[in-house]
Amino acid sequence: MSKNLVQCQQHPDAPLIEDYRAGDQICSECGLVVGDRVIDVGSEWRTFSNDKGANSADPSRVGGAENPLLNGSDLSTLVGPSRGDASFDEFGGMKYKNKGMVCSTNRSLLNAYREIGLMADRINLPRNIVDRANVLFKQVHDGKNLKGRSNDAIASASLYIACRQEGVPRTFKEICAVSKVSKKEIGRVFKLILKALETSVDLITTGDFMSRFCCNLGLPNMVQRAATHIAKKAVEYDIVPGRSPISVAAAAIFMASQASDEKRSQKEIGDIAGVAEVTIKQSYKLILANATLLFPEDFKFVTQISDLPTS
Repeated sequence: MSKNLVQCQQHPDAPLIEDYRAGDQICSECGLVVGDRVIDVGSEWRTFSNDKGANSADPSRVGGAENPLLNGSDLSTLVGPSRGDASFDEFGGMKYKNKGMVCSTNRSLLNAYREIGLMADRINLPRNIVDRANVLFKQVHDGKNLKGRSNDAIASASLYIACRQEGVPRTFKEICAVSKVSKKEIGRVFKLILKALETSVDLITTGDFMSRFCCNLGLPNMVQRAATHIAKKAVEYDIVPGRSPISVAAAAIFMASQASDEKRSQKEIGDIAGVAEVTIKQSYKLILANATLLFPEDFKFVTQISDLPTS
C-alpha cells in the first residue's frame, strides 16, 4: 500500500469525510482527524444577484461581474490604492500602478453610456430603454460604421431608436432638448445607424403621443379620448395627407379641448408637443372642415362645432 495514502490507522477501510470549511479529513467511524490543510479543487462561486431568496441562483466566478458592454469582459485587474510604506518607492512614487486604469476604448464607451443615462433621466425614461440604447451604441461602436460622427450624436440617436423600438417614442425635439447636438445631426445619424445595423423601427402614429401630451396639458380622459378618435379618423379618411403624426395629434387636441370646457391654446399645446403654432394651425384647418365626421358620437359638446375657432 502506498505510504502517501491517507487513512485512519484504527479503521483503514472506513471512508473519510472531507470538511472543506476546516480543511480536514475525518474518519467516519471514530471521528479522528487524519488529514488537514485539504485543498478544495472545486469551483469558487459568488453571486451578483440582488435577490437574496431562493431565486438567487445566479452563480458567477469570483471577481467582478462580466459586463458585455465593455471590451475585454472585465478580466483585467485593477490595483486598489494603498497607504502602506511598502507601496511606495524611495522617491515617493507608487510601485503598483494601473495602466491608465481603463483603456481608451472602454473609457469612450463608459462616457457614452453615462451620457445616455443622463439624457434618459432628464426625460424620465425607464431602465430597459437605457439598456437597449447602450446595446445599440456598442453595436455601432464595434462595427466602426460611423467614423467621423461624434459619440454624443450616436448616443442621442441610439436613445431615439431605443424609444421607438420599445414602443414609447419621443420626438427629435425632445431628444435634442436633453442632448448636446442639433436636431438635424441626430436625424442624420439616426438614418445612418438604421442602415449600418440593417434594422428598422415601427412608424410612429398619433396614438403614440396622445396620452403623454394630454397628461402634460392636464386634460381629462374625455378630451383625450375625443382627441385620439379625431386623430385616428383624420388619418383613416386621409384628411391630413403628408402631415406628421405629431402635428396631427396637436391639432386634434386643440379641436377636442376647444369643444370642451378644458380649453387650451395652440401655444400651450405647441410648447408641450414641440410643434410650431403655424404647423398646428395648418393641420387644424384641414380637420375642421370635416369635424362632423371626426368627433365620437358620445362626446358632450360645450362649444358646438359651428362655434369652434376657424384658425
